[in-house]
Amino acid sequence: MDEHTRTILVRCTGRDRPGITAGLLGVLDASGAELYDMEQVVVRGRLTLDLSIGLGGSDDVLKELLFHGWEHQLQLDFEVVEAAEPPSPTLRSVVTVIGQPLTPGALGAVTGAIATGGGNIDRIVRLARQPVTAFEFTVLNGDLDRMRTALVAASREHRVDVSLQRQNLERRAKRLVVLDVDSTLIQDEVIELLAARAGCQHEVADITARAMAGELDFEASLRERVARLAGTPASVLEEVGDTVRLTPGARTFVRTLKRLGYTVAIVSGGFTAITDRLAEELGIDHAVANHLEVVDRVITGRVLGEVVDRAGKADVLRRIAAAEHVPLEQTVAVGDGANDLDMLATAGLGIAFNAKPVVREQADTAVSVPYLDAVLFLLGIRRDEVEAADAADPAYLTAPAADGTPDATPDATPAGSPGGSPGGAAGGAAGPSFP
Repeated sequence: MDEHTRTILVRCTGRDRPGITAGLLGVLDASGAELYDMEQVVVRGRLTLDLSIGLGGSDDVLKELLFHGWEHQLQLDFEVVEAAEPPSPTLRSVVTVIGQPLTPGALGAVTGAIATGGGNIDRIVRLARQPVTAFEFTVLNGDLDRMRTALVAASREHRVDVSLQRQNLERRAKRLVVLDVDSTLIQDEVIELLAARAGCQHEVADITARAMAGELDFEASLRERVARLAGTPASVLEEVGDTVRLTPGARTFVRTLKRLGYTVAIVSGGFTAITDRLAEELGIDHAVANHLEVVDRVITGRVLGEVVDRAGKADVLRRIAAAEHVPLEQTVAVGDGANDLDMLATAGLGIAFNAKPVVREQADTAVSVPYLDAVLFLLGIRRDEVEAADAADPAYLTAPAADGTPDATPDATPAGSPGGSPGGAAGGAAGPSFP
């Protein structure tokens, strides 16, 4: 660039249609102008295209651009800007906000929190508009701790979910997701369903609630609850397996991860009789849970082997990651109870899903909307991308719902039925359970 060259920012606006960018670049090429940078966004069919160009002494190219714009019903504005490129950001981060709904007040509080921490919003992308609304903000610089504190306050005040993550290769390269089962992958607590058939539902539900809140040792509480099932016919395991309800969005979540090449695992303080069945139905790669002892077709009230407790869940995540050759930084864990805390802390990204307060406070981020596939937004996956993949998948289009019609609604049907979330036939046989 010589001393006579000026840097001009050209802003083009108008109704979007094919060929606009090509036409403007053709004018620049014919005039010999230099192109330094360009960015484009389309909102509700209206285009905004910015081009940074270098000009010598003549303004003829600007006249050509204006004439081209008049011919094609485009508005063009010009501004002389600094020749030097702005300094590169020392830090990039991503703020994801999810709500049902997301009001201007909530979004204003989130963007204000970013500013409070010294962050500057570089780009805004809508990830979803239904059944929840989700936006992703790319943020330059700022103090992560200050932003996180302010974002937590905004999240609590406006009752929305907010995630703050470093924008780096690890965030873009997650390869393993490990899910809790009860009250995460499924809506139920399996042991409470078993207890209802054994006539001790209320006692077991009380112990479960205290254990999930972190008030009781998990292993001791599990053995106490299982002991109350002694003498129950083993047939109740199949009955319960027929009635457990997948969390809305569970099939979509697992199906999408598998399409992207993720390894998906479930680890549960529940029982293999249920988790193995879920793994086979959903095409999950690894399933780890407790072995409920059955003798002569009767539940004995004992658990065989080591209990999958709080520390055990974290150990399972580490072992699966090692077996799949996935660094821990590239893992995601999702859970709701106190026995998930070590697993969430071990993963590269720990997500509290509709979790107990003690879990929400300690996890990297939290999702409180009742759709498991909302977790996809924290990975930067857009809902329209998921829908496009479903629309192109013959297995999804022909999957029968519980009533025999094509399946196209969020899953809330029993896990054992053929219906459920979009793509109710999300399948493939389960991989081997991880020892």
